Amino acid sequence: MNAQIENTTAAAATSVDIKRILEMIPHRYPMLMVDRVIDMQLDQSAVGIKNVTINEPFFQGHFPSEPVMPGVLVVEAMAQTACVLVVSTFGAESEGKLVYFMSIDGVRFRRPVVPGDRLELHVTKVQSRANVWKFSGKAIVDGKVAAEATFAAMIRDR
Repeated sequence: MNAQIENTTAAAATSVDIKRILEMIPHRYPMLMVDRVIDMQLDQSAVGIKNVTINEPFFQGHFPSEPVMPGVLVVEAMAQTACVLVVSTFGAESEGKLVYFMSIDGVRFRRPVVPGDRLELHVTKVQSRANVWKFSGKAIVDGKVAAEATFAAMIRDR
């Protein structure tokens, strides 16, 4: 069994570690917002993990006395999880391609995300046509929704 990707059944649960994520998507520090994908059903859904630490560069200015992860970065983390799902679904020929936001709708921030939180990034495909995908996403901390959004993205060559 490959240590980087573990398939429990065909098109069922799949785990993707950080080494494999770095091969799949072009994001890097300080913009890489997903540490692992713990559950993925190809062409359907994925659950990513972002471990939020006080060492994140954005906490220096947002806010120094009361550190809160910017909401746009929570949405970005959901989108990067969706990107891993798209690349996994399309396979090796899609690795390294860029995924661009096309729209972000219905964003709701329910609670702040702070250092020490473990963000679970739940994304579900709503539809896909050619290289355009639409997702529903929820960011969850300790079983409670921190943020939710619907977003669309396009996968393209660099």
